[in-house]
Amino acid sequence: MKFEFALCLPRDRLTVPVVRHILGSTLRHLGVDEEYVEDVELVVTEACTNVLRHAGDGGNEYEVNVVINESNVEIAVSDQGGGFDHELIGLEAAPVGDEEGRGVNLMRMLVDHLQFVSDPRSGTVVHLTKSLGFDRESLLGRLISAEAAPRPN
Repeated sequence: MKFEFALCLPRDRLTVPVVRHILGSTLRHLGVDEEYVEDVELVVTEACTNVLRHAGDGGNEYEVNVVINESNVEIAVSDQGGGFDHELIGLEAAPVGDEEGRGVNLMRMLVDHLQFVSDPRSGTVVHLTKSLGFDRESLLGRLISAEAAPRPN
């Protein structure tokens, strides 16, 4: 069982809280435990903010694709910017007092898998995967329990 949605948004700072709200609200309605929801809200905020700051002249839109299943959430945030050398990003801690440079390290700490795919012709995609826990009485919690229950012979 999976739930999927995609958002195509203008590259405007006011869209970041919209993405955060839609994703957080969806996870809460599916019964994802709050600690996981908060982590996902934070990483999607960081990923979207990075698009706004670093995509350069890569078009006026960006896209957020989300797949939620019984074990995790997969998020892909993509832009049409000129790409960047993602191998060098987030390898060192940001100096104390710096306003920038913490986002990639924060995303690495909060998700199970973080991958950047960057191409100067097609832009950058940030792939995030986070394992989830569910309230057993929630919609997905009940579906997961029903699927895991032994079936009569």
